[in-house]
Amino acid sequence: MPKQDNSLSQCQANNETEFNRLISNRASKRATISTETPVKTILGIPITVWQIGLMMFLMNLSYVIAYSFSGLYIKNILGATALSIGILEGLCETVSYLMKLCSGVISDWMGKRKAIMIFGYSFSVVSKIMLGLSSTFGLVFTAKVFERFGNGMQASPRDAIVADIAPHGKIGASYGLKRSLAHTGSVLGGLSGILAMKLTNGNFQHVFMIAACPAVIAFIILVFFLKEPKKLKNQDSSTQNTTEQTNQTKDVKFSLKNIKYLGKTFWSIILINIIFMLSRMDEQFLILNYNENFVHDVFLAPTVMIIMNIGALSASYPCGRIGDKMNRAKLLLIGVFVLVMSDLLMYTASSTFMMYCGILLWGVQTGVSQNVFYSLIAENVISSLRGTALGIYWLTNAFAVFLANFIAGHVAHWFNYRTVFLSSGIVATITIFALIWVISKDRIAKKM
Repeated sequence: MPKQDNSLSQCQANNETEFNRLISNRASKRATISTETPVKTILGIPITVWQIGLMMFLMNLSYVIAYSFSGLYIKNILGATALSIGILEGLCETVSYLMKLCSGVISDWMGKRKAIMIFGYSFSVVSKIMLGLSSTFGLVFTAKVFERFGNGMQASPRDAIVADIAPHGKIGASYGLKRSLAHTGSVLGGLSGILAMKLTNGNFQHVFMIAACPAVIAFIILVFFLKEPKKLKNQDSSTQNTTEQTNQTKDVKFSLKNIKYLGKTFWSIILINIIFMLSRMDEQFLILNYNENFVHDVFLAPTVMIIMNIGALSASYPCGRIGDKMNRAKLLLIGVFVLVMSDLLMYTASSTFMMYCGILLWGVQTGVSQNVFYSLIAENVISSLRGTALGIYWLTNAFAVFLANFIAGHVAHWFNYRTVFLSSGIVATITIFALIWVISKDRIAKKM
């Protein structure tokens, strides 16, 4: 065996216990930026995180303007069935999640994240223009695939940057801030969508072209203003074994065979996420149910996204802060319970107000669950494998979301859009029992 391989094998054998300890200690043992390169902060959170949050604000503003009407455009103008919409949304989300895996692995391999983000954002910008020019189902399908492809390519590197640069003890707050800015963009995107539809007299294509403007601005910020953090040079300076930990991190460079160092806790998180995501069909079904059973005016379709994102906005940052101080698995349990309540309200809703309450709770659980999963992964995976870990997280989401949308499309086709929330609630209830079991077995223990 070559000398290099012998060295690697010996290193793996001698340090396996230390790797497990490094992974299980989470925040107290994760990498931080070298003290030689001080990070500028606002309210204790690095400026880079604020810049990423601003970009997400603009991209979500753009996305929601187009997204709020794309399902209705396909259904009312192009004549697609509920089954076709379910398959379309499932395929598009699958593409997005697969690209999140690829981009995460590539960013770890290259040691660069910004270049991949630029590549992904360019597709997101082009997709809005394509959607504005589309007049057939095929062109809409291509535009939506491009949008989700671009979203997937930039997501894992973007989230890995946040984990790389977040201060000790503020990983949840950093992700919470990022998500709060994103949801603020979604709220304003819904309001802007209503305004754009009114100003264009119901012209879907013109609205889609308007949606491209904020995406272009976000792309400019990414290219000219966002600075990629320098490579991490050492482990947490608060520990005594800094040199030893630095050597360990150098030994675990990106390699597919080193995926085993992701650890048992990471795979427990992934298992729970798979079950949970089976209950999380695409939000287009909220819009279609709203339009079919409550408010038939297509101009008001963005109301669903506005209310949902108000719920997510209200939960993201506070839950991020709370999660930094408690067991995140228990916080996730609360989030899944909120999802069950949301499904119950939307399934039994007899008034528009009840439907709005269900949509609001759907947003709350989104704000809770996304923050928890991001933070758990960031805390339980060493820095050199974070992009890969986030990519695996999104890959498992790809299969779960496609199946969830496939099932939702069939349920809506054979029954109605309202019944979709019954099937979602059943799966969410199963998630609660699975999460209780994981917590009881101490698979996701209280943060050190």
